[in-house]
This record gives sequence, structure tokens and C-alpha cells, in this order.
Amino acid sequence: MVEATVTYQCPNCAAPLAFDPGTGKFSCEYCRSEFTKEELDATETARKAEEAASEAAERAAEESEIPDNEFCSQIRTYMCSSCGAEIMADETTAATVCPYCHSYVLFSGRLSGQMKPHKVIPFQFDKAAAQEKFFAFAGKRRFVPRDFLSAEQVDKICGIYYPFWVTDADVSASMTARATRVRTWRQGDYRYTETSNYHIRRAGEIHFEDIVTPAITEEDREMLDGILPYPSDSLQEFSMPYLSGFVAKKRNIEKEAVREAVRARMTSYATTLLSSTISGYATVSPSTPRLLTKVLHWDYTLMPIWLLTYRHKGKTYTYAMNGYTGKVWGRFPVSGKKLAILGALVGIGAGILAALLKLFLFK
Repeated sequence: MVEATVTYQCPNCAAPLAFDPGTGKFSCEYCRSEFTKEELDATETARKAEEAASEAAERAAEESEIPDNEFCSQIRTYMCSSCGAEIMADETTAATVCPYCHSYVLFSGRLSGQMKPHKVIPFQFDKAAAQEKFFAFAGKRRFVPRDFLSAEQVDKICGIYYPFWVTDADVSASMTARATRVRTWRQGDYRYTETSNYHIRRAGEIHFEDIVTPAITEEDREMLDGILPYPSDSLQEFSMPYLSGFVAKKRNIEKEAVREAVRARMTSYATTLLSSTISGYATVSPSTPRLLTKVLHWDYTLMPIWLLTYRHKGKTYTYAMNGYTGKVWGRFPVSGKKLAILGALVGIGAGILAALLKLFLFK
């Protein structure tokens, strides 16, 4: 039978402890502290209690969302019969244009059971301003098809609220690291090298503000990342009138599905932050930080995007603009006809240049 083993760490510096048969205590070779087994067991019990409280805080944050019947009664969903996209909008919208395939769609009248968003970032650019931004951005691309820049095509740009999870957290973070310092000197005919080993511990309280994670399974995640970020002070309490005149996509990713990804981002930031306080060593090997969550808060948030899509030779090209900051992102089609014309002009120019060189060099 394999017996379980227990490894004790120093409560003061988190370094490994060794048992000293002479004193009957556990001693730390780094900070010279000594502990009885009873003291270590009490510390371990407290540590597990902290971790349990941290997990409880995270579970409480995940379970805090309550359905809002008023919101549910005002939200309608429709499914585009052409491409299958599912969109939500308020009850004042009777018909719209699918932002993906540009088909005209009527609402089915079926009510959605979607929960009410907590926050919203209102649009700061109207349709005319969004079109102006598009022309300024896309007009610099010389080889896009002519109809891509046509007024009829650009008029299809659509304002959409996309769903995101916005996470705030207060955590206690601690991290250990192994470090070395190397000193060399020469004495007589000999060169000496001294390597000193250090066990380092860092700890602190960290507040994370507005960690943004998409709340929708979106193939074009690059597009969503491309128009981020949104400023924190733009968040408003959700109100139905903000949706008037726009459409909104429903979330299909819950907090539980992104919790580990959010925690990984917090761990990565904590590693960077705590590691930045360690300097003056030849080498540093940090461990993964230990995070204890004190407060965790999730806001289901709708964020504004102006979206325009274009089908060209069986492929969909997407242009997007942050509806609050005006930041743009896009993929653009290339006109084969324009490239052919350019190639022909380059060929003609090269032929004329060659003829002129021949005329002057050999006359």
C-alpha cells in the first residue's frame, strides 16, 4: 500500500522545512525559524480555510445572477433563415437586416429567456460617423473591389451590441522564487567563483479591474480582440432604451466556462507584478503565484460594435469599428481586375523603359 506523504513549508517564507531530530522541531534553512508539528498543522488548517473561503467567494459570484422578468418580456429573438445567425433586439424593432448575410428578417415573436445584462456601453458614433470612418480607413486600400466602397454596400453597416463578461477581483497573491548571485575574484594565481543561493518570497494585495472576456462563441475572435479595449469609465447601468435602433447578440458562454481563463490571466499578471519587485540577482526562477480570492464580481455587459461584412468569391470579409472609441479593424478583399490592370501597366512601363534604354545606348 502506498502511503500519503506531507511536505511542510515555512509559514514565514514558504521555503521547504526539514525535521531536526535533535530538537524535535521542523527548521527552515533560509530564515532560521523553528516550528513544532502542532504549529505547522494549525498553519495548514488555516491555509485550507483561506482557500475554501476563496473558492466560496468565486462560487458566490458565479451564482449571483438572477433572471430579470422585465428584461425577458421585452427581448425578442430571431433567426435569420438565410444564414442561421441568432440575434436579439428590443420590442421596438419590428424588422432588421441580418448583419452577416444582409437578408431582411422579421421577428418571430418568440420571447427569449435570456438574463438581463448588468452593464452596457452606449454607442458614441452614429451610422453616418461610422460610415465616414469606414471610408477613411478602407479608402486607403487601392485594390479593393469597386462595389466594396459603394454607397449601397456601406449603407449595410450595422450597429450591434456584443456580449462580454467584465470581471473585477480583489486577491491576495504570494509567490516564491529561487535566485542566485555570483561573485568572482582573483587571488594570486587562482580565480575564485562564489555562488550564493536565495529563497525569495513576495506577497501583496492586488485589485483587478475590468478583465474583458467575450461571452459568445465567435469564430472571428481576432475581430473582437482587434477593436478592444473599451474604457472603464464608459460602463453604464443597463437600460432597455440603449438598445433602441440597434440589435444585440445573445451570450452563449456562461461565467463557469471562462472562469479558469480569467484566473489564468490574473495569475499571469500577478507573476509579472510580483516578479518586477525582484532585482539584483544573476538568475531568478519564480514559482506560480498562489491567489486567494477575496472579492470576485462579474458583469454581463453589452458593448457596441459597428459591423460590415462583404462576400467576395465565396469568402466573407469583415470590417468592425469600436462603437465607443472609434478604433477600427478589418479584412479587405482584393480585386483581381485591379491587380491585372496594375500588372499590365507595370509591364507596359517596363517595355517603354527598355525601349528608351536601347534607343539611347545603341544609337
